[in-house]
Amino acid sequence: MLTSEHAIVEYKAGQAYPDRLTQKTHEHYVEYAQRILSIYRQGLGKQRRELHHAVETLFSEEPDCPIRRIQAFCKLLDDQSTFHTDPRGEASRLRLKVFTAAAAYHPLVRQPDQLFEHEQGQTRNRIATDLNLSHDDIEQHLYADVIPFQRLLAFEPYADAAALLSRYNVAQIQACLYRAERVTVIATDDFKTILRYAKLARLLHEITPLAPSKYQIVFSGPASILRETRRYGVNFARFLPALLACKGWQMTAVLRTPWRTTARLHLTEQDGFTSHLPPPDEFDSDLEQAFAKKFGPIRDGWQLIREGEILSDRQTAFVPDFVFRHEDGTQVLMEIVGFWTPEYLQHKREVIRRFRQYPILLAVPEKSLREGAVPGENILLYKTRLQLKPLMELLEKTRAKASPRSLDDKAL
Repeated sequence: MLTSEHAIVEYKAGQAYPDRLTQKTHEHYVEYAQRILSIYRQGLGKQRRELHHAVETLFSEEPDCPIRRIQAFCKLLDDQSTFHTDPRGEASRLRLKVFTAAAAYHPLVRQPDQLFEHEQGQTRNRIATDLNLSHDDIEQHLYADVIPFQRLLAFEPYADAAALLSRYNVAQIQACLYRAERVTVIATDDFKTILRYAKLARLLHEITPLAPSKYQIVFSGPASILRETRRYGVNFARFLPALLACKGWQMTAVLRTPWRTTARLHLTEQDGFTSHLPPPDEFDSDLEQAFAKKFGPIRDGWQLIREGEILSDRQTAFVPDFVFRHEDGTQVLMEIVGFWTPEYLQHKREVIRRFRQYPILLAVPEKSLREGAVPGENILLYKTRLQLKPLMELLEKTRAKASPRSLDDKAL
């Protein structure tokens, strides 16, 4: 996955055009991709800086290759690589020993004379002997914890050159979307799958039904989030390949430009971007998975149902994370909020009020209280994990007030 520093975007007449390699214009890039894959396949044991230099040298005579594109290729290849990262901190301890020993011989010179007598090469050998290490061992491990000096341990290559180039095109869109203030997706065929991936990525979203089997999903973009913007941006970027794998959608993103203006990025399934993804995980987050495992399939007469219902009221739709069904027929819905803003929490509460005919619990982070989001009657607060005791109390309290009902004749 690329960072915003790797993004190559052209802004023209209010539109954004991320960098894209096409068969018509960049057919010769297939050979480049094959060769840079070979550099990493054959680069086991080499330092990251050596691999990057080899890739840069390969493109040195290519007139149509800006430095950011080269850096983007290196980043995508690094993402498929495993480097030695010195987890035990041996490099820093070795540096302390070497530099402490070298201080006694300062200054070191290449040609000793009567004033400066300590020759560089001889001093290095003397220090290596004192530390009972070879000079090569010191060279190899002295900066093993510094990213450019990390050595390649393993490389999982892309399927072929075309797969790498395809990944580059998608990655440029992902990097472009780090600047998104708002992203609107119109979904038809694969609406539930798109929503599933959106919830998996914990994206802030609002759903509006437009027509039978046609929905509008408005996402808060990374540029609109006040906190944890990097993590939210990464989650947003991970959502894009999932969207590309679906059918029946179109997307419009409003982006902040470097000149404090906005530009729009339009994308549809007809644009030809490809993605290969495994089926979505059963749960949208570790928080939900841990909760479901802790709750179990049935607890105190309550059955936990993972797949949510789609509730619709005129121009508003709501898809909760969980449904609790009691053995007496009572059903309670629950929505879990991960990322949030005060405005997003307010929107959720308004949606819950709109669907007040259904018992709905809203689980929100406890830190939201510090931002002035006052909890309501059906609010369940949590720190890092949902606690069963307050949840069960809320469920029983809700059951006592709600008559048994079925959602089947209410949900779409």
